[in-house]
Amino acid sequence: MKSTPVRIVGPVYWVVTFGLLAAVTAMMVWWTPREETMGDVQKVFYIHLPAAINTFVACFVVFIASVMYLLQRRSWWDDLGFAAAKVAVLLASIVLLTGMIWGRSAWGAWWQWTPRLTFSLILWLLYVVYLMIRPSIESSQRRALICAVYGVIAFMDVPLVWLSTKLLPDIHPKSISMAPEMRLTLLAWFVPMTMLAAGLLVASMRINRLQRAASEPAEELDEPRLVPAGGQA
Repeated sequence: MKSTPVRIVGPVYWVVTFGLLAAVTAMMVWWTPREETMGDVQKVFYIHLPAAINTFVACFVVFIASVMYLLQRRSWWDDLGFAAAKVAVLLASIVLLTGMIWGRSAWGAWWQWTPRLTFSLILWLLYVVYLMIRPSIESSQRRALICAVYGVIAFMDVPLVWLSTKLLPDIHPKSISMAPEMRLTLLAWFVPMTMLAAGLLVASMRINRLQRAASEPAEELDEPRLVPAGGQA
């Protein structure tokens, strides 16, 4: 049974996270100056960039968990990769949605097949497929192995997204000039967005472990075998 401090940490964490989200939203709407060229639509950038960076971090966690599973074959790594993939898909969806809103105002179209946008869409699809193939594989060990190999391969798209505007002709802006108040708002958005990503990762990981514990014997959970007093395992 969990101790009282442990039971309190979770709710407090989420209250703080959503409180900060409300604060930075208010900061963005009422305090941050309006960009002269694009107007209010430019403010989606404060959500877009932190979501994009945290997407890369979630993909990196999938990559690390996949490599560690291939090395150690422990289910804990498979559950971590699964949890991080769900967070990556959620954040990548936010990145694509806010990017489309920004593009509709900047380019007059919801979508342009530029290198950055194309590699971003591929990244989203790669991790959606990661989530889709899991339930189609019945054996847990085979599922973990296939997803670990897939998780390593899928991560190869991340540097392509990051470097696309630097190495290829692209209408996607490489950087945006901002007033000091705008930069402060952007930095402030990183805090709750990162807390949201971390909280979802931990919550999803716990759910994955509970589901595995309910469906698989203890020895497959990498859990220590219980030894009765004076007896043998």
